[in-house]
Amino acid sequence: MQFHHHGYVSGDPRVKPAAGVGIDRPSDLPDEIDVLIVGSGPAGMLMAAQLSQYPDVVTRIIERRDGRLVLGQADGIQPRSVETFQAFGFAERIIAEAYNIGYMNFWSPDPADPRNIIRTTRTEDYGYKISEFPHLIVNQARVLDYFAEAAAHGPGRIVPDYGIEFMGLTVHEADSEAAGEYPVEVRLRHTAGERAGEERTVRAKYVAGCDGARSGVREAIGRKHIGGISAHAWGVMDVVVNTDFPDWRTKCAINSEAGNILHIPREGGYLSRMYIDLGEVAQDDNHEVRKTPIETIIAKANAILHPYSIDVREVAWYSVYEVGHRVTDHFDDREAEEDAAPRVFLTGDACHTHSAKAGQGMNVSMQDGWNLAWKLGSVVTGRSPESLLATYSAERQPVAQQLIDFDREWSSLMARKPEEISDPQELANYYLGTAEFPSGFMTRYGPSAIVGDSTHQELASGFPIGKRFKSSQVSLVCDGNVVHLGHHATADGRWRIYAFADAPPPGEASALTEWARWMSSPESPLARHTPAGSDIDAVFDVKVIYQQSHDQVDIMKAPELFRPRTGPLALMDWEKVFAAGPSTWCPTDIFDERGISRDGAVVVVRPDQYVADVLPLAATDELAAFFRQNLVVRQGALVS
Repeated sequence: MQFHHHGYVSGDPRVKPAAGVGIDRPSDLPDEIDVLIVGSGPAGMLMAAQLSQYPDVVTRIIERRDGRLVLGQADGIQPRSVETFQAFGFAERIIAEAYNIGYMNFWSPDPADPRNIIRTTRTEDYGYKISEFPHLIVNQARVLDYFAEAAAHGPGRIVPDYGIEFMGLTVHEADSEAAGEYPVEVRLRHTAGERAGEERTVRAKYVAGCDGARSGVREAIGRKHIGGISAHAWGVMDVVVNTDFPDWRTKCAINSEAGNILHIPREGGYLSRMYIDLGEVAQDDNHEVRKTPIETIIAKANAILHPYSIDVREVAWYSVYEVGHRVTDHFDDREAEEDAAPRVFLTGDACHTHSAKAGQGMNVSMQDGWNLAWKLGSVVTGRSPESLLATYSAERQPVAQQLIDFDREWSSLMARKPEEISDPQELANYYLGTAEFPSGFMTRYGPSAIVGDSTHQELASGFPIGKRFKSSQVSLVCDGNVVHLGHHATADGRWRIYAFADAPPPGEASALTEWARWMSSPESPLARHTPAGSDIDAVFDVKVIYQQSHDQVDIMKAPELFRPRTGPLALMDWEKVFAAGPSTWCPTDIFDERGISRDGAVVVVRPDQYVADVLPLAATDELAAFFRQNLVVRQGALVS
């Protein structure tokens, strides 16, 4: 972590100085808001945390509850989400309190006595096999707490406005007199406190519907949930128990003659969650199954676990649901034939719902929120054109459909009867064979204004264009410490440009030297898109990775581009120069590990950690053209 660059810091460096609207933030909702977030779930709170890094954007988040979420229903945290937590500054803390899924075991009927279950397979979990981050279980409420802290400690000082309910909205036509600068008219009602029942209207530039499966924002813009509910019910309960089941603290898929259980230990060492198969639901049930009492669910769990049993000492929470799979027809209010930019957006359960057993809901929702938030921040601050906002629905709707397809298959496999299973290893093989998708690493965005094509992909084959930037260890040249290159990229809204050097070390003529000279010229994106008066790295975080080991690189001979002087004290940044060459503490070489050409390459990464383009060092015109698509030449930019 770097701090002191704006002067000595004696307090918590995670608390950034208030700036912009974060200074003397009004306690009441203003009449005019740049971005109004409706709902403080995972997508909404991540959006608040990200937009707090844009203190010139008036962002407010409303929630009908009168305070923080006490008990969340979601709990599965995939490695991609932990990677996201790292960017927001709280991965280490949440890992410390979470349950780390190290293994998943599978139980089936005993061939010698099918009334009993036996353990048939032990598998290592996929988390550390495909990422440096673990697969966790932690209450959704704690995830929201951490994002709330990040939002409150960011320069924008965003805190939720609790006790305010969304009632409806009207989007005024852009060219109408009623539109003005804030064309979305939003109707609200206070639900708690002295003002309970009071209604008011605010105006917004943009509205993000993060308000769940029964989204009022979705209804207000006329979008439809497409899909249905399957005729199969599950009970879910968070319980503390005494039991003789030996795998109580290991994640398990249990199949027996009496039904199925997905068993997931929870954080804290005692709590566990059980998804209990309640069987097929009659067509004329009319959702009566949802009234199944907890005593029936516990009895069903004991029948499935035979010859083992559980003595439930406390039920923290339980519910009954029928598996549903729905995707909204479009994730914003813009019609396909419209040229106007969208004004209202849907995220999370507001635009996709599915079963909970694949552990995807909260995880995919957070990626919705991050995808949308940095784009809104860029547009409202004038950094990017409004056309950028159309990429949100274009990118996230296909991901939601892939999620629904995966969850439908996983739910069907989990609900099978023993006689329908020909291979006891099939479920374990599916769990491990599809690991990259649920872990969050299969998402790949197609070519657009913010994703290049694959023309030069061979220069960095381990950084697929459109997929998230997969980190690798390198050495900081300034001190020799080994760090993950991707972990230096925090959720601050900046683009990352990684220059992988060709063979010569700094101080010698090279393609990297020429590229750095061009990046410091008036023709470069750095000059064209950085406002005058801003730090040189305000929009772009440019780093270099040399092929040599750290002790073979003279940092003072690296181009000044990689040693910028920033902040009011104009202090040199020592942490933009890295070395790939193996050393005592860094046995790997990122050039080999990620298939990077020894002739060098430029890897461009978006603010949400997705690889935007891969280019040769000599392709300066292409790099400039790429950014002209998604960034505007700022008034008073350095080029002027």
